[in-house]
Amino acid sequence: MHKNIAIIEGDGIGPEVTKQSIRVLNAIAETFNHSFEYTYTLMGADAIDKTGSPLPDETLEVCLKSDGILFGAIGHPKYDNDPTAKVRPEQGLLKLRKSLGLFANIRPVTTYPALHHLSPLKTKNIEDVDFIIYRELTGGIYFGNKLTNEEGTQSSDDCTYTADEISRITHLAFKAAQKRRKKLTLVDKANVLETSRLWRKVVKEIAAEYPDVTLDFLFVDNAAMQIILNPKQFDVVLTENMFGDIISDEASVISGSLGLLPSASVGNGVALFEPIHGSYPQAAGLDIANPIGSILSAAMLLDHFNLTEEANLVREAVTWTLQSGFVTKDIDPVNSYFTSTVGELISDYVSGKIPGSAMSENIELRKSTII
Repeated sequence: MHKNIAIIEGDGIGPEVTKQSIRVLNAIAETFNHSFEYTYTLMGADAIDKTGSPLPDETLEVCLKSDGILFGAIGHPKYDNDPTAKVRPEQGLLKLRKSLGLFANIRPVTTYPALHHLSPLKTKNIEDVDFIIYRELTGGIYFGNKLTNEEGTQSSDDCTYTADEISRITHLAFKAAQKRRKKLTLVDKANVLETSRLWRKVVKEIAAEYPDVTLDFLFVDNAAMQIILNPKQFDVVLTENMFGDIISDEASVISGSLGLLPSASVGNGVALFEPIHGSYPQAAGLDIANPIGSILSAAMLLDHFNLTEEANLVREAVTWTLQSGFVTKDIDPVNSYFTSTVGELISDYVSGKIPGSAMSENIELRKSTII
């Protein structure tokens, strides 16, 4: 199989973690006789510095012609600390989502037994946690009309949804539930918000088309509490843009590190895959960032190409790496390995170069050479 993949390294640690994902994709290509062609392009603070735009036209053209997009991270302190900045890195990502019609953000939440001790939750509460969040991505308050009065004393952000916007992601979420444990939870604030009441109406109507899936509802404040108290109760979680942004970040801490979790943004055409973490500029260039979220995003990219066996091998390699203690500084500050080392170990596992009984004492400190 031949695929054209657009690479947006982005800001901060984005280039470092993306480099490891490409290393793993190359190992997959070699092992399974595929061909992946990469085209590098700009977005975010890096793009602003080089072109003046957070999303150059050339980047959009490259993405539209690709079979998939692998993205690193976005954001820089010089913009984060300046609320008056007219041009901001995040504008590039929002515009890309809107331009490509990426209306659904998909975030799987899983835990690894070897890392249960890192979670702020009790081990008994996080064993076998496995749910997935479907967040609407191109509507709601982020894209609503924004106003501030001349005196700067009053502001408003409109939150608007149409039935069609709700319907298209709802169908995706129900279809995902059919392939999993057949349960879907809608998270909203229907006791207060008119948009949430529309969400409930549309989702209830669509539920009749999926009689094998159990549908329930949670207000977002209760959902935030339940994710901490009993995350095992969830299978597929469906929600609007801002609620999804908040609860998916909350759910990410269950695994023990923000650096472990991947995501996909999909629509009617080309899809984008990225780790959920930010640009972490303090770690940029130090080779200490966790590449696993990015590598698992590459696995979701392989799923998107219907390369299921290949994607599962990448996940198997990640699990082996974590169980064997080859982790970055965010997971173990004392006995940690470099970003590049973890990426090399995972790619070597994919390539069949790692002996099944490899132990940490057989690997040179912070290098992936088996001795």
